[in-house]
Amino acid sequence: MILPMHGLGGGSDLPIPASLAIAAGTAALTVSFVVLLLAWRSPRFGDGRIDRMVPVPLARIFDSIGWSMLLRAMGLAFFCFMLWPALFGPDSLINPMFGVIYVWLWVGLVPASLLFGRFYRAISPVRTLYLLLARATGQPPSQGLREYPAWLGYWPAAIGLFAFVWLELVSPDSTYLGPLRLWMALYLAAMVVGSAVFGDRWLERADPFEVYSTLLAHLSPWGRDDAGRLVWVSPLRHLSRIPAEGGLVAVVAVLLGSTAYDSWRDSATWIRFLQGSNVSPTTWGTVGLLVAIVIVGVTFAAASMATGVGRVDRWQVPRRLAHSVVPIIVGYMVAHYLSFFVQTGQLTLIQISDPLGDGSNLFGTADWQVNYWLAQHPTFLATTKVLAIVTGHVLGVVAAHDRALEILPKRHQVTGQLPLLFAMVLYTFTGLYLLFGS
Repeated sequence: MILPMHGLGGGSDLPIPASLAIAAGTAALTVSFVVLLLAWRSPRFGDGRIDRMVPVPLARIFDSIGWSMLLRAMGLAFFCFMLWPALFGPDSLINPMFGVIYVWLWVGLVPASLLFGRFYRAISPVRTLYLLLARATGQPPSQGLREYPAWLGYWPAAIGLFAFVWLELVSPDSTYLGPLRLWMALYLAAMVVGSAVFGDRWLERADPFEVYSTLLAHLSPWGRDDAGRLVWVSPLRHLSRIPAEGGLVAVVAVLLGSTAYDSWRDSATWIRFLQGSNVSPTTWGTVGLLVAIVIVGVTFAAASMATGVGRVDRWQVPRRLAHSVVPIIVGYMVAHYLSFFVQTGQLTLIQISDPLGDGSNLFGTADWQVNYWLAQHPTFLATTKVLAIVTGHVLGVVAAHDRALEILPKRHQVTGQLPLLFAMVLYTFTGLYLLFGS
């Protein structure tokens, strides 16, 4: 049995009136902002408060070389195993390669990073290969042939993320093995060569999956203090520590805009438009994806720059507020991909026991069946999706409000935040509309 790669369903199968969900979500966001204005009058996340230390025995395990080597060995072993179906498996959706990349990796990074912190960095086969290369050449991993340019920031990761979502959402060949295999080969080559030139700083700012995972990890309770010690930290306080570097707005715009486009491309309006056009769906899909990303990026940057008043450098404000979009991204990902992750993720677990499609049962999961509990409980599913979007936006407003109090003069701490509130309300309205109206 094969599930469609994006069989998520739209508003027709969610038993909550769209108008009610949109009105309730928008009202919740507005009320939250008013409460924050009245009760939260000084910044709390950048006050230098000491985080709680992880118990020493537990920290010793997680900081040990043995633990690090175990995780890297597991990541590299799984990577080597997946080379088998990637090179010799069937060119069809029964190949687990598609589920591993599109489901376990892309969507699975969300819960893994929220629960365990910088998950992809710990198991990344690319980082492991680079560390092995650095050790073989006797060069420190942090040192490359050249210093990573500060102006480059997160822009390489933004480009890599766009390339991946284009392959997944737009390319007509996304479900063919050859193009996926080529994309992953180019990704591997770019990361290894780039890290050889710029050191592991390249992976921190250019690897699309590591950057994505690290952004999400800033909403986890696992962090490190200035001395590098493992600590427990409030997720929102942790979120405020995302480095405000160039390209960060582009990264969050790609992540949020691509999810919005993925909802819109399944709508009846978009499908009818494509059917009535003489232009290829790939061209329109590329345009649609770019437009969605640009709308998110431009509206957020404009609202953030309008927030900057007085002596605040308006051009620096968007990157300093961009961390507030991360909870919104998580909310969208949960709302849009929950069914997809649970159901197709189970199917991938079934398929991985038979990587070549020859009837094998390597891990004993080939005879398992997909559990459709979520699809059979639409009220629970709809409620979870709405709560995910609304909660993500409320947390985003909290993060943005705290940062605004930090950078705005007191006389503008109310009026200065209104443009960003309008942008957040727009994102809430659009997210719920796409969820229920597509």
